[in-house]
Amino acid sequence: MPLFLLAIVQSLLLAGGQVFLKFGLARMLPFAFSKEFFASFFANWQFACAGLCYGAGSILWFYIIKHYPFSMAYPLVSLSYVFGMIAAIVFFHETVDWVKWLGVLFIMLGCYLIAK
Repeated sequence: MPLFLLAIVQSLLLAGGQVFLKFGLARMLPFAFSKEFFASFFANWQFACAGLCYGAGSILWFYIIKHYPFSMAYPLVSLSYVFGMIAAIVFFHETVDWVKWLGVLFIMLGCYLIAK
């Protein structure tokens, strides 16, 4: 069970990084080789948060693959799709049809079977 909990935290970090990245990109100026563009890029705190989430998720991933079988650990990364779907609804007010929910259910069932 510790692998499953670690995979949940790692997947939350990945999904959080994607959410921060999307928010950061929404605040970006159109791409240009200009001081203004690079100033807006480096002053964007959402990009920094995305980097922190990705960095922490990567360090946790290093721990996971060192201590657990890869054949069990790698499929559990798909939990990030579940958290991404939830984030799309909560943060971006997207609608999700029943077919996507069915896919999420299959992902969760697969993760349960792998972690069992």
